[in-house]
Amino acid sequence: EKNKPLRSVQNGDFSNFRNSLPERDYFTDEIRRQLTKNFGEESFFTGGMTIRATLDPDLQEQARVSLQRALEKYDRKQGLWRGTGLKLPLDVLNNEESWRAALGSIKIPRSIDLDGKWFPAVVLSLDKTSARIGIESVPEDGEGHWIPKRDVSWAAKVQPDGSYASKAKIVSDLLEIGEIVHVRKLFKADGSFDRWSLRQITEVQGALMAMDVNNGRVLAVQGGFSYEASVFNRASQADRQPGSSFKPFVYAAALDKGKSPASLFVDAPFEKDTPDGLWIPKNYTNEFYGTLPVRAGIERSLNLMTIRLASEVGMDLIGEYAKRFGVYENMGPYLANSLGAQETTLYSMVAAYAMFANGGERVQPTLVDRVQDRYGQTIYRHDVRVCEECELDFLPSGRAPKIVSDRERVMDPITAYQLTSMMQGVVERGTAKATVNLPVPVAGKTGTTNKSKDAWFIGFTSNIVAGCYIGYDLPKPLGKSLGGGSLCGPVFDEFMTAAISKYGGRDFTVPDGGKFINMDRYTGGRLPDDAKGENVVAEFFRDGEEPEFGITFDGGFSIGSNLFRDDSSIEEVQVIIKDGEETREVPSTATIGTVSSGGLY
Repeated sequence: EKNKPLRSVQNGDFSNFRNSLPERDYFTDEIRRQLTKNFGEESFFTGGMTIRATLDPDLQEQARVSLQRALEKYDRKQGLWRGTGLKLPLDVLNNEESWRAALGSIKIPRSIDLDGKWFPAVVLSLDKTSARIGIESVPEDGEGHWIPKRDVSWAAKVQPDGSYASKAKIVSDLLEIGEIVHVRKLFKADGSFDRWSLRQITEVQGALMAMDVNNGRVLAVQGGFSYEASVFNRASQADRQPGSSFKPFVYAAALDKGKSPASLFVDAPFEKDTPDGLWIPKNYTNEFYGTLPVRAGIERSLNLMTIRLASEVGMDLIGEYAKRFGVYENMGPYLANSLGAQETTLYSMVAAYAMFANGGERVQPTLVDRVQDRYGQTIYRHDVRVCEECELDFLPSGRAPKIVSDRERVMDPITAYQLTSMMQGVVERGTAKATVNLPVPVAGKTGTTNKSKDAWFIGFTSNIVAGCYIGYDLPKPLGKSLGGGSLCGPVFDEFMTAAISKYGGRDFTVPDGGKFINMDRYTGGRLPDDAKGENVVAEFFRDGEEPEFGITFDGGFSIGSNLFRDDSSIEEVQVIIKDGEETREVPSTATIGTVSSGGLY
């Protein structure tokens, strides 16, 4: 060894360790943000720390792609071209070496890879219908690279004053010479090259986060469309209204206070005087469903039933639950907050849902398993559970080591299972049925806020919880009939398909101390043990607890008097209260009232 040349990183004999580290992205930047808070910025950057992250690289990549695909799909449906807003001077366009050098100096996202790599490009010239482009890192050929007119027919250009031009017919309707754009290759059905296609960073944004329900290890975080375009992490830094994705905490409080999935509550209109005027919330469908079991309320995401349930339970208790699960530090005791009107983060919501999934034990989300100082001493370890059998030489076949946990219990395990069972109904029959279809048992809840300004879905299997939200950074309506199921459901489904293929999934664990009783999911009535049919659901009850029959709760609200009034001068329309026999004549111009923070779906 003495006679051999001295080899070193500095001489290029070995690759620098930095080259093996992931590029800075939402996940690594969140580690920086959290650890500088814990250890101080100077210690973090100069202390020689070794950080073992919880990141799953495969799932992080899947999270990025799943969210980007949904955001781009929505963006292109809007049919608006904004571009990058960047241009090169015209005098550099006539020389390839000049425009390549100028393009290479422009700060623009270069790592986007969605159904193919997105390349920065510059418009070199325009003809009657098409545009010739110069593409970074792609050699010129004899004919050059072109954007044909058929690639722009989907879009209308957004003018400097914010107005929209007519739909583009030729490329010059969208682009100008010198303009910098993103492009990617499109291919024909046989796999051959078709054309270069325009792409753009989406205006709509969102986030996706996933974690292990048993230990809080965060597996993936995607905080927006592109970290290069915006470092703002919308998973942990964006405060948004969760809408109906908050409702499980209302139902959890009700179940712990003696209600059951079969308890009957009224879903009917009501009104409440507030300092801001008359508040008359509504259901997403603008329909009323009469008397239904609690299970139906969460499966159909019924606002009016949820508010009556919250009134019965008490907003102070629901606020305590929200704090216990880490959703809010101080939740305002307003009924609208039972519908998710108060803002929180996706990070907090996903961590809270993990406690439903693991049977009610507290878990703290973390992006870091362990931190060591420059001497190799462990100065932080997240998982403090004790593994009593990990050091044994062998274990019987098929048996995992025993892990002892002293974690705080935040929810009764039977309540957690009842809630999980009801949220399975959301996926199997309710608001997420059309978009979430996975090969293992899944529970979750959609959320859509007023005027569809935020769309959510948070769901979990037996071992992984994941959540998504989509919305504009400056909240504005996403569009009619768009909500958590239609926008975030596909993101969750695509991501969890990959997660399940790697980590599997099983039936949710049934806790001790309870029994199953067949109930009618529509009426809340008890059914024989051998009953079968679409209306039969096996509800889980505590030992010694019998379901309530024939008792209906209304939360203390009567039906809104101004919705049903006698006025022969107004045209009448029929409204049928579903799952009941009652029919009423309702004025077609009935007062709807002010729906501000309420009416979140």
